[in-house]
Amino acid sequence: MMRSILIGLSKSKAMERFVLSNPLARKTSRRFVAGEELPDALAAARGSNQEGLKASLDYLGENVASREDAVNAREMYIGVFDRIAQEGLDANVSLKLTQLGLDFGEDFCREQAEAIVQHAAALGNFVRLDMEGSAYTERTVEITRRLREKSDAVGTVIQAYLYRSEKDIELLLKAGCRIRLCKGAYLEPPEVAFPAKKDVDANYVKLMKILLASGIYHGMATHDPAMIAATVDYAAANGIAKDEFEFQMLYGIRVDLQKQLVRDGYRMRVYIPYGRDWFPYFMRRLAERPANVMFLARNLFRAD
Repeated sequence: MMRSILIGLSKSKAMERFVLSNPLARKTSRRFVAGEELPDALAAARGSNQEGLKASLDYLGENVASREDAVNAREMYIGVFDRIAQEGLDANVSLKLTQLGLDFGEDFCREQAEAIVQHAAALGNFVRLDMEGSAYTERTVEITRRLREKSDAVGTVIQAYLYRSEKDIELLLKAGCRIRLCKGAYLEPPEVAFPAKKDVDANYVKLMKILLASGIYHGMATHDPAMIAATVDYAAANGIAKDEFEFQMLYGIRVDLQKQLVRDGYRMRVYIPYGRDWFPYFMRRLAERPANVMFLARNLFRAD
């Protein structure tokens, strides 16, 4: 129930204005968001690299209001890749297709994404196309597949809670696509997604095995010790080396576990979000972390 409420509130402009104006909420958001500007994200990536962690930078923003905004986002991401290269960071980029104008047409959006992928490829880097709500899944898979025909510098995300995910993985693997597997953070109806956590977990393990057996370098995105243990056990039992895949976690969540996996010899990538449009992302993280909800509730209405 709490998760549904918080995800619903992530779409409320009134709630967004309230949270953005509250100093405590802004301070709390820094646990999950590196900052509002690119230098903040670069500093977080640099710190992660120093700890032996790879990084993936994501400029927060979804569903741009105009084609001009989408073009501006394209140019911004091209600039991010330049800064990563200039600073010698072990980091790639994650982005959402609605930020590149997917609501204005697949062809237009694909043109923006292709320009970014080409630039990343020229710099020896990689673009991850994030998966959004289920209304965008089909289009995201198709755009990824078509971009992958021209470059291996692009991959996407598959969400284990969707019924369709196994078929999407089969299609993407045929194209040689690198995939990040996660459980899924959006509120989806039972018609398209497993409603029970145990079923999502079971599907995650099933899809993890398909991915690791493919021989393609994938990312296992989870903070769940049970999912991590299942991945470690399957890889060991099937002779899959620790450098043939990577674990991925969100910035600010289970930092102890991130460092432990690195000490154990696994590759770990931290997903580092930044930008001024942090409210929807922040609310989704609260929905996943009840302890943070309680902390915010205790302090949100205190006087400054």
